[in-house]
Amino acid sequence: MTRRLRLAIPNKGRLVEPTVRLLHDAGLVFEEHDRSLVAIVQNYELDILFVRTNDVIEFVGDGVADLGVTGIDLLTETGAELTTIRPLGYGRCRLAAAVPNDAPYQVVEDLAGLRVATAHPNAARRFFAEREIPVEIIPISGAVEVAPRLGLAEGIVDLVSTGSTLVMNGLRQIGDVLASEAVLVADPRAERARPEDLAAVDTMLSAVIAARGRKYLMMNAPAPRLAELEALLPALESPTVIPLAHAGMIAIHSVVGADEVWGLLPRLKAAGASGILVLPIEKIVP
Repeated sequence: MTRRLRLAIPNKGRLVEPTVRLLHDAGLVFEEHDRSLVAIVQNYELDILFVRTNDVIEFVGDGVADLGVTGIDLLTETGAELTTIRPLGYGRCRLAAAVPNDAPYQVVEDLAGLRVATAHPNAARRFFAEREIPVEIIPISGAVEVAPRLGLAEGIVDLVSTGSTLVMNGLRQIGDVLASEAVLVADPRAERARPEDLAAVDTMLSAVIAARGRKYLMMNAPAPRLAELEALLPALESPTVIPLAHAGMIAIHSVVGADEVWGLLPRLKAAGASGILVLPIEKIVP
Protein backbone atom coordinates (compact mmCIF):
# COMPACT_ATOMS: atom_id res chain seq x y z
CA MET A 1 0.00 0.00 0.00
CA THR A 2 1.41 3.38 -1.05
CA ARG A 3 1.90 5.69 1.91
CA ARG A 4 0.29 9.11 2.02
CA LEU A 5 2.16 12.01 0.49
CA ARG A 6 3.99 14.29 2.91
CA LEU A 7 4.34 18.05 2.53
CA ALA A 8 6.75 19.90 4.83
CA ILE A 9 6.02 23.57 5.57
CA PRO A 10 7.49 26.06 8.07
CA ASN A 11 5.92 26.17 11.53
CA LYS A 12 7.03 29.76 12.22
CA GLY A 13 7.83 32.91 10.30
CA ARG A 14 6.50 34.92 7.39
CA LEU A 15 5.69 31.92 5.15
CA VAL A 16 3.36 30.12 7.58
CA GLU A 17 0.14 32.12 7.22
CA PRO A 18 0.16 32.46 3.40
CA THR A 19 1.13 28.80 2.99
CA VAL A 20 -1.70 27.54 5.20
CA ARG A 21 -4.12 29.88 3.42
CA LEU A 22 -3.01 28.55 0.02
CA LEU A 23 -3.57 24.96 1.12
CA HIS A 24 -7.04 25.76 2.48
CA ASP A 25 -7.91 27.75 -0.65
CA ALA A 26 -6.91 24.71 -2.69
CA GLY A 27 -9.69 22.81 -0.91
CA LEU A 28 -7.57 20.77 1.48
CA VAL A 29 -9.36 20.21 4.78
CA PHE A 30 -7.14 19.99 7.86
CA GLU A 31 -6.72 21.51 11.27
CA GLU A 32 -3.50 23.14 12.37
CA HIS A 33 -2.51 23.81 15.97
CA ASP A 34 0.45 25.69 17.42
CA ARG A 35 1.97 22.53 18.88
CA SER A 36 1.02 20.07 16.16
CA LEU A 37 3.83 18.51 14.17
CA VAL A 38 1.53 16.79 11.69
CA ALA A 39 -1.84 17.77 10.23
CA ILE A 40 -3.82 15.02 8.54
CA VAL A 41 -5.65 16.22 5.42
CA GLN A 42 -9.15 14.77 5.66
CA ASN A 43 -10.11 14.86 1.98
CA TYR A 44 -6.85 13.90 0.30
CA GLU A 45 -4.03 11.39 0.86
CA LEU A 46 -1.65 14.04 2.21
CA ASP A 47 0.01 14.73 5.56
CA ILE A 48 1.30 18.23 6.32
CA LEU A 49 4.45 18.35 8.43
CA PHE A 50 5.03 21.56 10.40
CA VAL A 51 8.79 21.86 10.90
CA ARG A 52 11.39 24.52 11.56
CA THR A 53 11.96 26.80 8.58
CA ASN A 54 15.55 25.64 8.16
CA ASP A 55 14.50 21.98 8.36
CA VAL A 56 12.05 21.98 5.43
CA ILE A 57 14.81 21.50 2.86
CA GLU A 58 16.47 18.77 4.95
CA PHE A 59 13.18 16.88 5.38
CA VAL A 60 12.58 16.90 1.62
CA GLY A 61 16.20 16.14 0.77
CA ASP A 62 16.27 13.16 3.16
CA GLY A 63 13.02 11.75 1.77
CA VAL A 64 11.07 12.27 5.00
CA ALA A 65 8.76 14.58 3.01
CA ASP A 66 7.94 14.34 -0.69
CA LEU A 67 7.22 18.04 -1.11
CA GLY A 68 8.10 21.21 0.74
CA VAL A 69 7.48 24.93 0.83
CA THR A 70 10.57 27.06 1.33
CA GLY A 71 12.20 30.26 0.13
CA ILE A 72 14.57 30.62 -2.81
CA ASP A 73 17.05 32.26 -0.43
CA LEU A 74 17.20 29.17 1.80
CA LEU A 75 17.34 26.82 -1.18
CA THR A 76 20.26 28.80 -2.59
CA GLU A 77 22.02 28.97 0.76
CA THR A 78 21.91 25.21 1.33
CA GLY A 79 22.70 24.29 -2.26
CA ALA A 80 20.29 21.36 -1.94
CA GLU A 81 19.58 19.55 -5.19
CA LEU A 82 15.80 19.58 -4.98
CA THR A 83 13.36 20.02 -7.84
CA THR A 84 11.72 23.44 -7.86
CA ILE A 85 8.20 22.76 -9.09
CA ARG A 86 6.88 26.31 -9.11
CA PRO A 87 7.00 29.75 -7.45
CA LEU A 88 4.03 30.34 -5.16
CA GLY A 89 3.63 34.10 -5.51
CA TYR A 90 4.17 35.18 -1.90
CA GLY A 91 7.00 35.70 0.56
CA ARG A 92 8.78 37.98 -1.90
CA CYS A 93 11.94 39.61 -0.60
CA ARG A 94 15.52 40.32 -1.64
CA LEU A 95 18.92 39.37 -0.36
CA ALA A 96 20.63 42.75 -0.57
CA ALA A 97 24.01 44.30 0.10
CA ALA A 98 23.89 47.38 2.33
CA VAL A 99 26.30 49.80 4.01
CA PRO A 100 26.04 52.62 6.59
CA ASN A 101 24.53 55.84 5.27
CA ASP A 102 27.76 57.76 5.84
CA ALA A 103 30.00 55.16 4.15
CA PRO A 104 31.59 56.12 0.80
CA TYR A 105 30.62 52.85 -0.92
CA GLN A 106 28.07 53.21 -3.74
CA VAL A 107 28.06 49.85 -5.55
CA VAL A 108 28.92 46.28 -4.55
CA GLU A 109 32.27 46.52 -6.33
CA ASP A 110 33.28 49.14 -3.74
CA LEU A 111 33.27 46.39 -1.09
CA ALA A 112 36.38 44.77 -2.61
CA GLY A 113 38.87 43.97 0.15
CA LEU A 114 36.35 44.68 2.92
CA ARG A 115 34.36 42.59 5.40
CA VAL A 116 30.73 41.66 4.75
CA ALA A 117 28.58 40.21 7.54
CA THR A 118 25.66 37.96 6.68
CA ALA A 119 23.44 35.12 7.86
CA HIS A 120 23.60 33.77 4.28
CA PRO A 121 27.35 33.14 3.89
CA ASN A 122 27.11 30.62 1.05
CA ALA A 123 24.81 32.72 -1.12
CA ALA A 124 26.86 35.86 -0.43
CA ARG A 125 30.16 34.11 -1.08
CA ARG A 126 28.85 32.75 -4.39
CA PHE A 127 27.56 36.17 -5.44
CA PHE A 128 30.85 37.98 -4.85
CA ALA A 129 32.92 35.14 -6.31
CA GLU A 130 30.91 35.17 -9.54
CA ARG A 131 31.66 38.89 -9.88
CA GLU A 132 35.29 38.45 -8.86
CA ILE A 133 34.90 40.86 -5.95
CA PRO A 134 37.26 39.80 -3.14
CA VAL A 135 35.52 40.22 0.20
CA GLU A 136 35.83 38.58 3.60
CA ILE A 137 32.53 36.96 4.53
CA ILE A 138 31.73 37.19 8.25
CA PRO A 139 29.00 34.61 9.08
CA ILE A 140 26.67 35.67 11.89
CA SER A 141 23.38 34.10 12.94
CA GLY A 142 21.31 37.18 13.75
CA ALA A 143 21.12 40.95 14.14
CA VAL A 144 23.03 41.38 10.88
CA GLU A 145 22.05 45.06 10.67
CA VAL A 146 24.14 46.03 13.70
CA ALA A 147 27.38 44.48 12.39
CA PRO A 148 28.77 47.72 10.89
CA ARG A 149 27.91 49.68 14.04
CA LEU A 150 29.75 47.13 16.18
CA GLY A 151 32.79 47.20 13.90
CA LEU A 152 32.35 43.60 12.76
CA ALA A 153 32.11 44.50 9.06
CA GLU A 154 31.99 47.40 6.63
CA GLY A 155 28.90 46.05 4.86
CA ILE A 156 26.18 43.44 5.19
CA VAL A 157 24.13 41.08 3.05
CA ASP A 158 20.68 40.53 4.51
CA LEU A 159 17.06 39.83 3.60
CA VAL A 160 15.12 42.95 2.70
CA SER A 161 11.37 43.21 2.24
CA THR A 162 10.24 46.82 2.57
CA GLY A 163 13.66 48.21 3.45
CA SER A 164 12.40 49.79 6.68
CA THR A 165 14.78 47.73 8.85
CA LEU A 166 17.75 49.06 6.92
CA VAL A 167 16.54 52.64 7.37
CA MET A 168 15.98 52.13 11.09
CA ASN A 169 19.57 50.94 11.45
CA GLY A 170 21.11 53.75 9.41
CA LEU A 171 21.86 51.59 6.39
CA ARG A 172 21.29 51.98 2.65
CA GLN A 173 21.19 49.36 -0.06
CA ILE A 174 23.90 49.30 -2.74
CA GLY A 175 22.91 46.19 -4.69
CA ASP A 176 20.70 43.12 -4.95
CA VAL A 177 22.29 39.74 -4.34
CA LEU A 178 19.25 37.52 -4.88
CA ALA A 179 15.49 37.80 -5.45
CA SER A 180 13.50 35.37 -3.34
CA GLU A 181 9.95 34.12 -2.86
CA ALA A 182 8.22 30.99 -1.63
CA VAL A 183 8.56 27.96 -3.89
CA LEU A 184 7.18 24.43 -3.96
CA VAL A 185 10.03 21.92 -4.04
CA ALA A 186 10.11 18.16 -4.39
CA ASP A 187 12.39 15.27 -3.55
CA PRO A 188 13.71 14.09 -6.96
CA ARG A 189 13.23 10.47 -5.83
CA ALA A 190 9.54 11.08 -5.08
CA GLU A 191 9.22 12.90 -8.39
CA ARG A 192 10.46 9.81 -10.20
CA ALA A 193 8.50 7.31 -8.10
CA ARG A 194 5.18 9.17 -7.83
CA PRO A 195 5.00 11.75 -10.63
CA GLU A 196 1.20 11.66 -10.93
CA ASP A 197 0.66 12.16 -7.20
CA LEU A 198 3.01 15.14 -7.07
CA ALA A 199 1.47 16.59 -10.24
CA ALA A 200 -1.98 16.37 -8.62
CA VAL A 201 -0.86 18.46 -5.64
CA ASP A 202 0.83 20.93 -7.98
CA THR A 203 -2.39 21.26 -9.98
CA MET A 204 -4.38 22.01 -6.80
CA LEU A 205 -2.03 24.79 -5.79
CA SER A 206 -1.39 26.20 -9.26
CA ALA A 207 -5.13 26.49 -9.91
CA VAL A 208 -5.45 28.79 -6.87
CA ILE A 209 -2.34 30.77 -7.77
CA ALA A 210 -3.58 31.28 -11.33
CA ALA A 211 -6.94 32.55 -10.04
CA ARG A 212 -5.41 35.08 -7.68
CA GLY A 213 -5.10 38.44 -9.34
CA ARG A 214 -7.80 37.57 -11.91
CA LYS A 215 -11.43 38.65 -12.10
CA TYR A 216 -14.39 37.32 -14.07
CA LEU A 217 -16.26 39.97 -16.07
CA MET A 218 -19.84 39.59 -17.30
CA MET A 219 -21.58 42.28 -19.33
CA ASN A 220 -24.37 42.91 -21.82
CA ALA A 221 -23.75 44.73 -25.09
CA PRO A 222 -25.19 45.40 -28.54
CA ALA A 223 -24.08 42.64 -30.93
CA PRO A 224 -22.63 45.11 -33.47
CA ARG A 225 -20.14 46.33 -30.82
CA LEU A 226 -18.66 42.84 -30.25
CA ALA A 227 -15.44 43.37 -32.22
CA GLU A 228 -14.74 46.65 -30.40
CA LEU A 229 -15.36 45.11 -26.98
CA GLU A 230 -13.44 41.94 -27.80
CA ALA A 231 -10.39 44.03 -28.65
CA LEU A 232 -10.48 45.46 -25.11
CA LEU A 233 -10.67 42.11 -23.33
CA PRO A 234 -7.45 40.14 -22.78
CA ALA A 235 -9.21 36.83 -22.02
CA LEU A 236 -7.37 33.55 -21.37
CA GLU A 237 -8.26 32.46 -24.91
CA SER A 238 -11.24 34.44 -26.20
CA PRO A 239 -14.32 35.86 -24.49
CA THR A 240 -17.48 33.79 -24.25
CA VAL A 241 -20.34 35.35 -26.24
CA ILE A 242 -23.96 34.37 -25.54
CA PRO A 243 -27.04 35.64 -27.46
CA LEU A 244 -29.67 37.23 -25.22
CA ALA A 245 -33.46 37.08 -25.44
CA HIS A 246 -33.63 40.60 -26.82
CA ALA A 247 -32.71 40.70 -30.48
CA GLY A 248 -29.36 42.30 -31.23
CA MET A 249 -28.08 41.96 -27.65
CA ILE A 250 -25.35 39.63 -26.37
CA ALA A 251 -23.71 38.71 -23.08
CA ILE A 252 -19.91 38.68 -22.93
CA HIS A 253 -17.94 36.77 -20.30
CA SER A 254 -14.18 37.18 -19.91
CA VAL A 255 -11.29 36.71 -17.47
CA VAL A 256 -9.06 39.75 -16.89
CA GLY A 257 -6.30 40.77 -14.52
CA ALA A 258 -7.54 42.33 -11.28
CA ASP A 259 -5.20 45.28 -11.78
CA GLU A 260 -6.74 45.93 -15.20
CA VAL A 261 -10.37 46.06 -14.08
CA TRP A 262 -10.72 49.72 -13.08
CA GLY A 263 -8.95 50.89 -16.21
CA LEU A 264 -11.14 48.64 -18.37
CA LEU A 265 -14.57 49.53 -16.97
CA PRO A 266 -14.88 53.07 -18.38
CA ARG A 267 -13.58 51.89 -21.76
CA LEU A 268 -16.05 49.00 -21.82
CA LYS A 269 -18.93 51.32 -20.97
CA ALA A 270 -17.84 53.74 -23.68
CA ALA A 271 -17.86 50.83 -26.15
CA GLY A 272 -21.49 50.00 -25.28
CA ALA A 273 -21.22 47.51 -22.41
CA SER A 274 -23.85 47.65 -19.65
CA GLY A 275 -24.83 45.65 -16.58
CA ILE A 276 -21.17 44.84 -15.93
CA LEU A 277 -20.49 42.32 -13.15
CA VAL A 278 -17.04 41.83 -11.62
CA LEU A 279 -16.71 38.47 -9.84
CA PRO A 280 -13.90 36.72 -7.94
CA ILE A 281 -12.43 33.48 -9.32
CA GLU A 282 -11.76 30.56 -7.00
CA LYS A 283 -9.54 28.42 -9.24
CA ILE A 284 -8.24 28.32 -12.82
CA VAL A 285 -7.00 25.06 -14.35
CA PRO A 286 -5.39 25.79 -17.75
